[in-house]
Amino acid sequence: MSNVRKVRVKVPASTANLGPGFDTLGMALSLYAWIEMGEAEQTEFHLYGDEMKEVARDKSNLIYKVAQMVFDEAGVSVPELEISMYSEIPLTRGLGSSASAIIGGMVAANALIGSPLSHERIFDMATAQEKHPDNVGASLFGGIIAAAWDGSHADVIRIEPPDDLETLVVIPEFELATSKAREVLPSSVTVADAVYNISRSSLLTGALASGRLDLIGAAMRDRLHQPYRAALVPGMEAVLAEATRHGALGIALSGAGPTLIAFVDGRESRKSELEAFLTETMRKHGIEARTRWLLPCRIGALAESVDENGMQSQSFLDMIKGEVRS
Repeated sequence: MSNVRKVRVKVPASTANLGPGFDTLGMALSLYAWIEMGEAEQTEFHLYGDEMKEVARDKSNLIYKVAQMVFDEAGVSVPELEISMYSEIPLTRGLGSSASAIIGGMVAANALIGSPLSHERIFDMATAQEKHPDNVGASLFGGIIAAAWDGSHADVIRIEPPDDLETLVVIPEFELATSKAREVLPSSVTVADAVYNISRSSLLTGALASGRLDLIGAAMRDRLHQPYRAALVPGMEAVLAEATRHGALGIALSGAGPTLIAFVDGRESRKSELEAFLTETMRKHGIEARTRWLLPCRIGALAESVDENGMQSQSFLDMIKGEVRS
């Protein structure tokens, strides 16, 4: 086992499905969680930020549990941990908060014991925990990912985001559990709807890989999940129908929602118009929401050891303050 005493991991948020790529396509976003992990005599948690208020502070904590999975897989024992976490990623809003915790916890635990597990093995373990590969893949590898899961192994291709691609997220002020969003989905679909989504998912993957931003609007349309989830997010139908008239390349429910994500050409002149349209439409339907411009994040989860003789030895909170300000 490595003699590393403490590690820190920065892990990006993610958006999944991207419209038609249900449980398959994902993209990392420039919204982050930071985790610090070290061996301890007794397990303790230091959780900071508004998004951490409801997170468990005992060994039922998700980060602690996935860390133990890594230790078990590697055949080592580290039963007591000191874990610190700060996150900008809102919980249960469709921006991969659980996936970022899973990936952050696994990458930190792996680094703490000398990184015996490959990224590919961590990806399989994280996908098994999350039950689908799109969010965890994006947070682990960064960029845009297309992935397929067979129940035990996930195959993945990473795509570099187009240079001019930006996103605008509109985050409603209510939570929507993924389990609830999945309950409304039908158990079967027609061949016509399946072909509709396969064609658009393929087109979207090709458009993103080749930088064809002009094709995104047609490619982000969906019949598999968004029509069934629309009733869970007031204003969603109007936003999906009209956002491209106000400057969006395309728009979709982010993951299971309730956040909506618009893809935007960075050279677009109507950004303020789009932002106003999204917030006003949600307000007309009785939903208060906040917006945030985010870039695709090209770097996935990144771990570093905390060197007590180097710059990384600054306190976790001081490090976070510097990161968030920048």
